[in-house]
Amino acid sequence: MLLSRRYFACLLVTLTVCPALRAQENSNLDTRIRAEISRFEGKVSLFAKNLDTGTTYAFGADDMVRTASTIKIPVLVEAFAQVAEGRVRWADKVILKDAKKISGSGVLQELSDGLELTLRDAVTLMIVLSDNTATNLALDVLTTDAVNARISGLGLKHTFLLRKVGGGGVSKAGEDPANARFGLGVTTPREMVFLLEKLERGEVISPAASAEMIKLLKRTQGHEGLGRTLQGVEMATKPGALDRLRSEVGIIYTKRGRIAVAITCDDMPKPEWTVDNPGYLLLSRLSLILIEGLAS
Repeated sequence: MLLSRRYFACLLVTLTVCPALRAQENSNLDTRIRAEISRFEGKVSLFAKNLDTGTTYAFGADDMVRTASTIKIPVLVEAFAQVAEGRVRWADKVILKDAKKISGSGVLQELSDGLELTLRDAVTLMIVLSDNTATNLALDVLTTDAVNARISGLGLKHTFLLRKVGGGGVSKAGEDPANARFGLGVTTPREMVFLLEKLERGEVISPAASAEMIKLLKRTQGHEGLGRTLQGVEMATKPGALDRLRSEVGIIYTKRGRIAVAITCDDMPKPEWTVDNPGYLLLSRLSLILIEGLAS
């Protein structure tokens, strides 16, 4: 009987103290995040979630932000969906033409006119190397409006691919003058984490397709932002970069939880195309704070 009373006494203390501890931890996390952001010259919007505990952190999570290349994840989803529906095949051919080459990230702009690739090749290059030309080759097949219809059907109401990289293929959302300032695409940090969570839980198209997309995101090359200082930690990420913007979305697979993160650092005072861009460095610091603060 004595043990029983002690047990229930301990349980009562735990139930009483834990909410207070969680509130204090959330307050500490918020203080640390805001301190980092206050030293940054630009605007920061972010959302993060521990997918194992459900704990979240938001700072401008519903801001409408420029996507840069992070919008290529919705393109990836549409490619897998159309293959699953039998509308296209991974083996379908796409042809590289000089007129279709786009500058910026990727390797196809350096290769020969007339090169024949498969749709699978183009989608892989779009994610692993963030190849802009490969993205447009894929969109020639998939179409921008189809990408938006698919993403809307998944429950994302503020995420839109507005056009192909460099212009052309303007979607219906891209025709809206209110979206002109966003360039390639628009989203919110909360919606990008929502999409990542659905992929991680196997809820996009099928468990097998979701797992394959996550596997491809784990092959992304270049980790200048999220988790750049981490060693031996698996990540599934997609970064984006513009002259005055650095953004990244991804899942960091820590020992204390799968941390899904979407961060946009925009309105930086000047372009700086180095690995030590202030946006990259902030992405790194924020990711470490979020990992610690949201750990189970």
